Amino acid sequence: MSVLQGSVEQLLPQYLEGKDYSAIAVIADKNTRKDCYPKIKDLLPRHLLITVPAGEEHKNLDTCTIIWQKLTEAEFDRHALVINLGGGVIGDMGGFCAATYKRGIDFIQVPTTLLAQVDASVGGKLGIDFRGLKNHIGVFTQPRTVLIDPVFLATLPGRELRSGFAEIIKHCLIRDRAMWDKIRRMEPEEVPLSDLVTHSVETKKEIVTQDPTEKGLRKILNFGHTIGHAVETFYLDKDRLLHGEAIAIGMICEAYIAYSKGMLPEAGLAEIEEYIFSVYGTVPVDPQDFGAIAALTAQDKKNRGNTVRAALLDGIGSCTYDIPITRKDILKSLKYYCGIL
Repeated sequence: MSVLQGSVEQLLPQYLEGKDYSAIAVIADKNTRKDCYPKIKDLLPRHLLITVPAGEEHKNLDTCTIIWQKLTEAEFDRHALVINLGGGVIGDMGGFCAATYKRGIDFIQVPTTLLAQVDASVGGKLGIDFRGLKNHIGVFTQPRTVLIDPVFLATLPGRELRSGFAEIIKHCLIRDRAMWDKIRRMEPEEVPLSDLVTHSVETKKEIVTQDPTEKGLRKILNFGHTIGHAVETFYLDKDRLLHGEAIAIGMICEAYIAYSKGMLPEAGLAEIEEYIFSVYGTVPVDPQDFGAIAALTAQDKKNRGNTVRAALLDGIGSCTYDIPITRKDILKSLKYYCGIL
């Protein structure tokens, strides 16, 4: 898995040098077309720019059809290249379109959000949402390379940076107690983002290399996501939460479940909730919605049969997977999050 960090002005020409692509397309959304595309436009030979609407609500088959149609109309063949310029939505969806167009053409990821740089662009998970269900349709296909340039982070509002930071927290909680102890003692503005991007990329690469298609160990990367994805999906058409904001909720809930099962000490749960609440605050989840959120976990991709399975901490810095959790567990964890247990 090739992940390169540095200046895109150097990395992109280096990647293209000696390559004989028949055509090149850049996929961007309306935001990255404005803020990020100008940084790579003149680095490329003649190419096709495909602009799609921004936002998770457009990560679906309708948008894929637009992309496939544009590639088809431009007569792209199997020797073409797609460059995905954007956050997790563009990386997931653009990669999925490239991996399925004419049974697969080359693509590279140029992630422009913190979330995409530390998590979504690395590992070859590609996909789209289907009828409101997060990443319900997809494939595992590795990009030719991932080019990470911190210059793009300067284009992000604070809320987007905070969203991406949730995945950095997750990587520390599942794999690195020492790094967790380091970041939780810092004020958010003191956190060395460039170092933590490198740390997260290396953590994810190490796990994915051992388990590329999520048959075992890679499932620990889903800590916080069983309940977090359900919360994110529930609020997709309401007061929308960003991915990391929902995962922050999921990490507190799933840490509580781990504690309730005797896997995580009470002191560890207290550390996690204190820090995450200090960064993200508390989202007012209506208790009347708990049942609907719990029901959405039935669609989680880690499930087997009718059993919901989660990745749970067995200590800070250590995680295990395929742990069965019940509807009662989920409802209690949501009550705990809201302070009404």
